[in-house]
Amino acid sequence: MAEARIPGGAPDPAAAPAPAGAPAPGPADATGGLDATALDEAVAFTSDLIRIDTTNRGGGDCRERPAAEYVAERLAAAGLEPTLLERTPGRTNVVARIAGTDPAADALLVHGHLDVVPAEAADWTVHPFSGEVRDGVVWGRGAIDMKNMDAMILAVVRAWARAGVRPRRDIVLAFTADEEASADDGSGFLADRHAGLFEGCTEGVSESGAFTFHAGDGLSLYPIAAGERGTGWLKLTAEGKAGHGSKVNPSNAVTRLAAAVSRIGAHEWPVRLTPTVRAALTELAALHGFDADLDAPGFDVDELLAKLGPSAALVAPTVRNSSNPTMLEAGYKVNVIPGHATAFIDGRTVPGGEEEFRATLDRLTGPGVNWEYHHREVALQAPVDSPTFAKMRAAVERFDPGAHAVPYSMSGGTDAKQFSRLGITGYGFSPLKLPVGFDYQALFHGVDERVPVEALHFGARVLDHYLRTA
Repeated sequence: MAEARIPGGAPDPAAAPAPAGAPAPGPADATGGLDATALDEAVAFTSDLIRIDTTNRGGGDCRERPAAEYVAERLAAAGLEPTLLERTPGRTNVVARIAGTDPAADALLVHGHLDVVPAEAADWTVHPFSGEVRDGVVWGRGAIDMKNMDAMILAVVRAWARAGVRPRRDIVLAFTADEEASADDGSGFLADRHAGLFEGCTEGVSESGAFTFHAGDGLSLYPIAAGERGTGWLKLTAEGKAGHGSKVNPSNAVTRLAAAVSRIGAHEWPVRLTPTVRAALTELAALHGFDADLDAPGFDVDELLAKLGPSAALVAPTVRNSSNPTMLEAGYKVNVIPGHATAFIDGRTVPGGEEEFRATLDRLTGPGVNWEYHHREVALQAPVDSPTFAKMRAAVERFDPGAHAVPYSMSGGTDAKQFSRLGITGYGFSPLKLPVGFDYQALFHGVDERVPVEALHFGARVLDHYLRTA
């Protein structure tokens, strides 16, 4: 484990606070408090961070330190004192605290991860680590997930330093390693070994929320995440009797495994509606012009989803548990029956659905096949009637009048799972205003990941306004 502190000190000229009584440097945008420098930095920092290749291939194959140092330098230049923390050399996290004006207020965690998933350059229109800005769009791995949010956070806090702004409550900034794998070197390490850095934090905001979702007929939605399904990555192992491929073998491990995997993949999980999903369905139905009585006898959630049109995509993955076979490993030669075979399942559980998940897997695997958790994390849900959610909703709708912020639950997971160990309630809030036809969700871990410059400008303005009022 390594720890280093980069002290604040003489800020760089772009981040220096304005003298008392002096106007903010540069004209503030007419619809927000950020100056032009902040908007430019949101774009430049996104591009720069993309150029720092922090590909996480799993199994420890990643090095976030260059990106962490980049972040720490810009925080220090804004007068903050970032701390660099590592469990494993090169797997670096950055944490800093901004003191609020109300010492009695609970602190707010704002976090983003520095690692990205792999990208094959041959498949991309623009090199995935170029950070190129082309036709008003920033291209590259991390443009959506989630170096854009990292950049917006940096741009906002540096603008505050220039203008002498302090938020109401303490804000703890965390830029993490290893989110795209186990988080053992990132948020898990921070939560388990450095809980003191997050003292007073009761709520947190991070990725995968407050992006424009075009629902058709001119309806613009901004889903804000108030929940996540739990993670249950499974390893299945089938044991059998090794032998010659030409012989009849009733104890064939591959046959046993294939049957179990087929049953798991075909299983239809029952509907389990959580409070967050219920709120999402109710609000979406109302916005589409009809009432939805989720407690009515014979209520059919799939029938309701069909009536929601494109909006159903926000909710459909989270109304039940899921189990998708993803990997198979068996044998070494075509005429040799192996003695064992393994498979991996990507399982996800709704809040409260883990016991049912385990019991169902016990039944579906069948005789001769054992299963264990390869990686496991809890499901989360956050209140949608909280002042925090209301302020996020208001911030988005202030900058896009006529749009509607709605709650939803993420089908996957984020670092909020690990930070929940510290009693921190997590929300997904990384605002972006996106044009019609821009498939935000498809770009997560996809080819040609990119983000419009104007989306970054919008996001920085919304983030600034929300964090000032949080």
